[in-house]
Amino acid sequence: MSAEMTRTGQASHWRDLYPFASHYFLQTDSVKQHYVDENQAGEESFLFVHGNPTWSFYWRNLILGLRDQGRCVAVDHVGCGLSDKPQSYPYTLDQHIANLGRLVTELDLKKITLVAHDWGGAIGLGTLLNLRDRFQRIVLMNTGAFPPPYIPWRIRAGRIPWLGTIAIRGFNGFAGAAVSMATSLPQGLDPLVRQGLLAPYHDWETRIATDQFVKDIPTSRRQPTFQRLQTIEAECKKLTSMPVQLIWGMQDWCFRPDCLHRFERIFPQARTHQIPAANHYVVEDAPQEVLATIQEFCHQSSVVAS
Repeated sequence: MSAEMTRTGQASHWRDLYPFASHYFLQTDSVKQHYVDENQAGEESFLFVHGNPTWSFYWRNLILGLRDQGRCVAVDHVGCGLSDKPQSYPYTLDQHIANLGRLVTELDLKKITLVAHDWGGAIGLGTLLNLRDRFQRIVLMNTGAFPPPYIPWRIRAGRIPWLGTIAIRGFNGFAGAAVSMATSLPQGLDPLVRQGLLAPYHDWETRIATDQFVKDIPTSRRQPTFQRLQTIEAECKKLTSMPVQLIWGMQDWCFRPDCLHRFERIFPQARTHQIPAANHYVVEDAPQEVLATIQEFCHQSSVVAS
């Protein structure tokens, strides 16, 4: 069944849209990290890295469309999706990069195409730079991997001490708002899609990482995450031989088009595909267009390499 048929057919529960077996990896701190692993026999790999406040559910249409072409691994960061959500944990960029690196090594993923969105860009690229020989391509969508040039007021509000946390963890003011504000679909997201995106974040405890991701956005050069982002940006400029595809929803109010243009300067070899009507949740707004762009990119980069 195709991704679109699954989405618009006889689905009666959000899990009908997410027909994948669950796998778990025990991180060094005894925290279980959930991931999807489809077509484990695939010679090449697609590594899907989500941002905040999504989880591997966000990648379902791309996994369905690409699993015949390679192994598809979609991780849930610790604190997100179906992973454990410890209440005392270093929810930092460095920690998420370390977690993803251990998972990639444990699964022995090779010939990886990184597919990343939102915070997944920084996490995925940080992992790639640590494990360069395992990666062969990069696909980035509405993301950033550099110190933020601006922080929208809606997100700044989530950083207000106590009040921001109460809004995000008590009233689901981040994930709940995103299912409306991050899409430009005229009819809005399908109700089952909304349910799926929100399902893991249903109370104060389960929203901890959503809150901590917002708190980890750096506003000062003294912060470790600011310094790590600076390093990632500088090191990415050296990846001149790696094929890069940029896919951008141009209606995004958070990772605006100037973020796309900054990546074009970081990766002058990149191909760019703009989707004028799509918002931040570009894979929800234009799943088939995103899928076709990735498939064409992989085919063309393979032809050039051969």
